[in-house]
Amino acid sequence: MALPGNQLLSLTADPMVKRFVVGVLAVLPATAFAQDAGPFPPPKTRPPIISPGKTSADPPSDAIVLFDGKSLSHWRSSDGTPAKWQVRDGYVEVAAGTGDIMTTEAYGDSQLHIEWATPAVPKGEGQERGNSGVFLMGQYEIQVLDSYNNETYYHGQAGSVYKQYAPLVNASRKPGEWQSYDIIFKAPKFDEQGKVTERARVTVIHNGVLIQNNVEIYGITYHDRPALYIAHPLQEPLRLQDHGNPVRYRNIWIRRL
Repeated sequence: MALPGNQLLSLTADPMVKRFVVGVLAVLPATAFAQDAGPFPPPKTRPPIISPGKTSADPPSDAIVLFDGKSLSHWRSSDGTPAKWQVRDGYVEVAAGTGDIMTTEAYGDSQLHIEWATPAVPKGEGQERGNSGVFLMGQYEIQVLDSYNNETYYHGQAGSVYKQYAPLVNASRKPGEWQSYDIIFKAPKFDEQGKVTERARVTVIHNGVLIQNNVEIYGITYHDRPALYIAHPLQEPLRLQDHGNPVRYRNIWIRRL
């Protein structure tokens, strides 16, 4: 195996030999001591071709549109009955007291786009102002909250992995303005005994700003106890939270990864 130049120099104490080695090194290209390239990866099939949306907010051709502004056909209440949130003017609004809504289909590794707006006239403080949540696999919450000039605990503001990670920055818009989350989610894996072998990971972009950078989720995002994992299928429904506030959602689409 070839030795780098500094190692060659260290192997001899003879001044004449050292001068010779230094002279050789001076004329050799820098790549002379680079490690040999590894084997090329095996050939793969060509990536499938999809058509991207006109903007980053528009669904690409392989996306599943979960809410198009007209129908909640892709959603149901937690008890299995039709979703009871209010659809009007291209958005769906939380109907307080009717409960969370869940997708009729299940998802695992995925790319999710979702837009949301808190009430234009703020009411309450902290967690009582414009509170809702996006629960990946129904269990891992990305917080929705009016965090514009609204103090709350650091890992409970908009864009937090609830009670686990604060967002890197607060990129919130004013109350009533539409905001977006673009989420890349990697589902957890479990062994045959139900022990987690790979924790879930998530990246979140809020209004075009990176706020969660491939963080490792510690488990179910409980509000009143430490996070932990409970084994579940590789795919589970997406859930949106009814926290009693009239939060609005629109333009929801997802891609399986």
